[in-house]
Amino acid sequence: MGNGMHMQAFTSLVPRALASYAMALAAAFLALILSTGARADSRIKDIADFEGVRDNMLVGYGLVVGLNGTGDSLTNSGFTKQSLIGMLERLGVNTRDDVLKTANVAAVMVTSTLPGFSRQGTRIDVAVAALGDAKSLLGGTLLVTPMIGADGEVYAVAQGQVAVGGFSAQGAAASVTKGVPTNGRIANGAIVEREIDFRMANLRNVRIALRNPDLTTARRVAQAIDRFVGTPTAAAIDPATVTVQIPDTYAGGVVALLTDIEQLRVAPDQVARVVIDETSGVIVMGENVRISTVAIAQGNLTVRITETPQVSQPTPFSTGGTTAVVPRTDIQVDEGGGRRLAVVAAGISLQELVNGLNALGVGPRDMITILQSIKAAGALQAEIQVM
Repeated sequence: MGNGMHMQAFTSLVPRALASYAMALAAAFLALILSTGARADSRIKDIADFEGVRDNMLVGYGLVVGLNGTGDSLTNSGFTKQSLIGMLERLGVNTRDDVLKTANVAAVMVTSTLPGFSRQGTRIDVAVAALGDAKSLLGGTLLVTPMIGADGEVYAVAQGQVAVGGFSAQGAAASVTKGVPTNGRIANGAIVEREIDFRMANLRNVRIALRNPDLTTARRVAQAIDRFVGTPTAAAIDPATVTVQIPDTYAGGVVALLTDIEQLRVAPDQVARVVIDETSGVIVMGENVRISTVAIAQGNLTVRITETPQVSQPTPFSTGGTTAVVPRTDIQVDEGGGRRLAVVAAGISLQELVNGLNALGVGPRDMITILQSIKAAGALQAEIQVM
């Protein structure tokens, strides 16, 4: 009888022990996942650019026609009139002796980005912006516009219907404007006519440019590439550049190697920096920001004066009284007595620093002044960058 009870108790304890063990394993696995994600490793593809893989800016000047009386005034926009006359002359129409009064034409600047390795005949999007005093580009059509690069060569030609997101309407006494009707886009509005000659397959070494230059990050990138390839092929030559020698034995050549490299993960390092935007009051602090032991006190003197004048008038049917305005003033003074002196310890984390400043009850504007004061005292171990 006693042995049976002991056996029953043992069999009931086994599932509990197994369940506890499974929960412990699950908790350890979850902690491992969280600790791995906390490293914030990034792909090399997301923090760097490869040599030759880049965009190129294009710009052009053209005319938009077909506007419903919302184009440029030819008397105020001389460049629009000259462009219109020149275009008509190229089409065999002579208008130099005529007085042009059309309001359906607008001079525009056309901009676009030519992606790397774009081939002849492919299409790209273009943006159109009014140059003169046009009211709206709604319903307009861009005429053939050459798009030139920084070297002055024509790389694309744009034309098409302009799509405008905003609109403008007005009457005799009121007007309504939504968005910016003098800006528009043409999807696939330009055809690439000239290619940029760059042959990646012929490269024997490739340079990788970090978007945020840093010595530690550059060295980590080089080490990650060497570990992947198995031989010393990468070297950090400065905080922004890592050179990679293309092994002759690598299957697939340059394209295959760069495809594999851009998927490697590294932990980018960053300088302890506090970025302050004075216009909007935005403060951004990096995780490496540290301060020495300081005492901070913050208080504001607020004086509020409220005027509530009252009208005093005589009683009904009185003969000697006059109506008078009696001033009444209410003055309230807030000296910030609830604010206390707070001590911020040395070597605290970013979260503790933010919590300490929030405990003082200060807003973003006052926090900017406090951070600048801490820096002036030599207690802020970070760089302050004011935008």
